[in-house]
Amino acid sequence: MAAERTLAAIKADGVIKIGVEGVFAPFSYRENGVIVGYDVDLAEMMFKDLGVKPEFVDTQWSGIVPALLSSKFDIIMSSLSYTKERMQKVNFSIPYADSSLAMLVRAADESTIKSFDDMSGKPIAIKAGTPEEASMPKFNEQVEKAKGNGFGEVKVFDSEPMSILALNQGTVDGVISNMTNLGLVIKNAPGKYALVQNVAGSSLAGIGIRKEDEELRKYIDEQLLAATKSGKLMELQTKWFGVAFDMPTTVPVME
Repeated sequence: MAAERTLAAIKADGVIKIGVEGVFAPFSYRENGVIVGYDVDLAEMMFKDLGVKPEFVDTQWSGIVPALLSSKFDIIMSSLSYTKERMQKVNFSIPYADSSLAMLVRAADESTIKSFDDMSGKPIAIKAGTPEEASMPKFNEQVEKAKGNGFGEVKVFDSEPMSILALNQGTVDGVISNMTNLGLVIKNAPGKYALVQNVAGSSLAGIGIRKEDEELRKYIDEQLLAATKSGKLMELQTKWFGVAFDMPTTVPVME
């Protein structure tokens, strides 16, 4: 194990280097040649107290964990989801983003559709070729078990915009996708839609940190907890995703 990169060392450098995949809006992406996004705003907020400037290292996704381990940067902020395999290699902060499955419904239906079970007998839309499509038989079975009837119909579309068009036209009553995608839809059309969160378990993302950098991990967790308590974390989420995430404040256990 390499020597720990302490907070004192980072402070002496005046910079914290952060690995991002700079093509993944709204987490981190280029606008007029500059990397912007949720990760950028959050990093600037977190490391203000330390008095250091975040420097973002645009990295291909397939090599982002190896680059962290070889000290190309200090942390990963790029919607890095918790997996058993990753957790054997790196430590994670507490969750800072949620890419769980959610369901988009019309704002007028917000009071009557609060879960998958409320879609019993109702048509639902899904994008073709996604993991969600493969899981629909299981979801349908769960609804059928709870309500006696499954979904009215599962309509498969070639793109998410086509699914949302079907929702607008009233040919489906819900659209399944991940939280961040649907949050952007809500952000871009205020008052038109509502989001039913965590319809099929959670898929959370944390900040990746080398295992030896325990002091840095503790600092990041403290900053995330403070931002949660103050409401600033939720403000950033609403700014970038159109919705605030309801997330745990502990690292999930991956079986």
